[in-house]
Amino acid sequence: MVFDFLRRGSAGEAPDAKASAAGPVVAWQTGGRVAWSPRDAVSLTRTGFSGNPVGFRSVKLIAEAAAALPLVLQDQAQRYETHPILSLMRRPNAAQGRAELMEALFGQLLLSGNAYVEAVQAEEGLPLELHVLRSDRMSVVPGADGWPKAYDYTAGGKTHRFPVDAICHIKSFHPQDDHYGFSPMQAAAMAIDVHNSASRWSKSLLDNAARPSGALVWKGDGHGVMAEDQFRRLSDEIEQNYRGARNAGRPMVLEGGLDWKPMGFSPSDMEFQKTKEAAAREIALAFGVPPMLLGIQGDATYSNYQEANRAFYRLTVLPLVTRVAAAVSEWLVGYTGEDLVLKPDLDQVPALSAERDAQWARVNGADFLTDAEKRALLGLPERADG
Repeated sequence: MVFDFLRRGSAGEAPDAKASAAGPVVAWQTGGRVAWSPRDAVSLTRTGFSGNPVGFRSVKLIAEAAAALPLVLQDQAQRYETHPILSLMRRPNAAQGRAELMEALFGQLLLSGNAYVEAVQAEEGLPLELHVLRSDRMSVVPGADGWPKAYDYTAGGKTHRFPVDAICHIKSFHPQDDHYGFSPMQAAAMAIDVHNSASRWSKSLLDNAARPSGALVWKGDGHGVMAEDQFRRLSDEIEQNYRGARNAGRPMVLEGGLDWKPMGFSPSDMEFQKTKEAAAREIALAFGVPPMLLGIQGDATYSNYQEANRAFYRLTVLPLVTRVAAAVSEWLVGYTGEDLVLKPDLDQVPALSAERDAQWARVNGADFLTDAEKRALLGLPERADG
């Protein structure tokens, strides 16, 4: 026999004498199975960036800091003040400047592990414009040898195929994929689910603040089963008078024959706030952002904010910008045939000014080094006069 205590038969039905011992219990809250969000780029962007403040701030913090770093173009002989590549990077297209383009590029790389830059090609020489394309719309077309032979961009039910040389594909390291990168968002996916679930739990507590987490036990007549009209009236009373934030803390008045049996753990017992903060730290860890910079409480990894900011630039921003700038410059010089490299200008990074000053002082005090060797240690090209 199947018992459903939330749906009763007609009022005239007599209860079965062989009813289950669980019959007197009306459960108002039950447990569920663990459910994880999908791991594709679109779902992760929605849950980890659009729907999670820690993931959103981590991506924005890295992308904005990386895009704001000034870039220099140089070869073995000199550092260029003016060059067609610098002009193209300064104004890559009619709608974006360098900062907007680079922020979009870094954002796509952090969210999906892949970034695609399209070159609007001229008949010869450098491209006329550069555009960052959405990673979720791009797919690699592998050739017979396994290397990409083209890229397909799909939008609005239409697909456009780009030749390989028209796309600069920058990807993060992925140990199990030959064509696509692995994003920090994928590594942080489980922590993002925990953080989002804790936030939904808190919101649910506000919406159903005084809803009992337990069961009402009927101890009335000898049958152990409530009458239909009693059950409906009790359900309506709980729904109207004991649910919602406005009824938070309101005591429940039980009539004769009803007893309240608490079930499960309270939020304080389960320490949801600590769980949420631990998940936030894991998200920040996956992106390489010191939790202190995100305002996460209880983090004492760094002694002060300045030290955390310096570690953020040294360990996260600079490696990312150096790798991306090198990939973009290597792709662009393929159009010109020059031996040039784009790199971040370390002398203009305020967070690293103390380290840079100490390095300059050490190198300048090394009398056993020539001027050319000192310039090489500082990442500068040779002097124009030799």
